[in-house]
Amino acid sequence: MAFVPPARHLLRAKDLADARYFEAVDVDEMAAAAGLSRAHFSREFRRAFGIPPHAYLLTRRLERAAALLRNTDNSVTEISLAVGLRGIGSFTTSFKRAYGMTPTAYRDSFPPAAGQAVIPACIVRAYGRPQHRTFREDKATPAS
Repeated sequence: MAFVPPARHLLRAKDLADARYFEAVDVDEMAAAAGLSRAHFSREFRRAFGIPPHAYLLTRRLERAAALLRNTDNSVTEISLAVGLRGIGSFTTSFKRAYGMTPTAYRDSFPPAAGQAVIPACIVRAYGRPQHRTFREDKATPAS
């Protein structure tokens, strides 16, 4: 069996946090994904990425919550639960610490989500096509 450097194991744990941020993932589960003890994993993760694993997971959850606040009309409680944070009080406190305002104030600083039109992908592609094609389709040349 070939030796795999610890950074590869740490990336596996980081990918787990990115993919399953909405579940009750904790540092023990991330350490198990990396194949390290909790204490050793926490030290190595912080050394490699500059942030403790719990803070990394919380950051991912808050980033997703901010996107949901901007783009949906779901309640703050629903968003808190959707991103894997169970307590509305701790969610509000963490969000305010990260973004400088409460989740409600953050949502109010953006236009309402109901006003954002959802454009079908086929329409986006049609309007994204070049208007002046290079295949001599723009002008017919007279036959000589």
